[in-house]
Amino acid sequence: MRRLRRLDRRGQQSASKTYTIGITQIVAHPSLDASRDGFKKALADAGVKVAYDEQNAQGDQATATSIATKFAADKKDLVLAIATPTAQAAAQSITDTPILFTAVTDPVSAQLVKSLDAPGGNVSGTTDLNPVAKQIGLVKQLKPGATSVGIIYSSGEVNSQVQVKMAKEAAAKEGLTVKEAAVSNSSEVQQGAQSLGGVDAIYVPTDNVVVSALESVIQVGETKKIPVIAGEGDSVKRGAVATYGIDYAKLGYQTGQMAVKILTTGAKPGTMPVESQSDVQLVINTAAAARMGITIPDAVAKQAGQTYN
Repeated sequence: MRRLRRLDRRGQQSASKTYTIGITQIVAHPSLDASRDGFKKALADAGVKVAYDEQNAQGDQATATSIATKFAADKKDLVLAIATPTAQAAAQSITDTPILFTAVTDPVSAQLVKSLDAPGGNVSGTTDLNPVAKQIGLVKQLKPGATSVGIIYSSGEVNSQVQVKMAKEAAAKEGLTVKEAAVSNSSEVQQGAQSLGGVDAIYVPTDNVVVSALESVIQVGETKKIPVIAGEGDSVKRGAVATYGIDYAKLGYQTGQMAVKILTTGAKPGTMPVESQSDVQLVINTAAAARMGITIPDAVAKQAGQTYN
């Protein structure tokens, strides 16, 4: 009975309290925006009252660190870090407040958690590790005679380094040679994409810098008739040809449900396993394919869970 009374009092307090949540996002682009919106929707659906402090680092790591430092001083009830660079900044600056991350590809390599099953410390969240091998497999499904693939990514993002390694291993199994273009900021993306001229396809991982300037890659693909394979679905909507991708709004919602547990039941991030999304779907863009000089085979099109025309 004593335990029930404690839970009742906590529930009444939770229902009446307005929590403060700081959201730090490395850069604005549709996938990260969708994960943020999904997170907020989960809390709203659960009836949790929240005052949000939303900050964007505009792709700058020093700004991300300043945001994290301010959140630490503010003593937020919880911090949401969207994407790897902001999650690393938050984890380094905030030690006594629950931190959740989302849109992080490899939280162990990024040194955010000790392991996926037992994060430890005050940090947990959701990973957007995408099926890189299946995405690279699309190159030959869309262009059977392909012998090469170009990969453009930001050299400063740990999540991209992980995906590039996986992509190179997958390409080798497909008999594809790899040409890399590493950039350091969004202004270099177009030049990087142009340097890949001559490859049979271009692969764009879930790299925040490159995705924020995706239109530059799309333009090169259309001009040089090179199909662009993306690391997530929103990039296909914006003009890439295809991907096997996760739904970032759902991933953000999943992260929001973790936040609800922390705020209303006292759950500890350190004992909450990192969660992922298992249901990926094939997303294609037939109009983009035509602009890049290919026709998506019927056998591939029939497998698509979402098609943009």
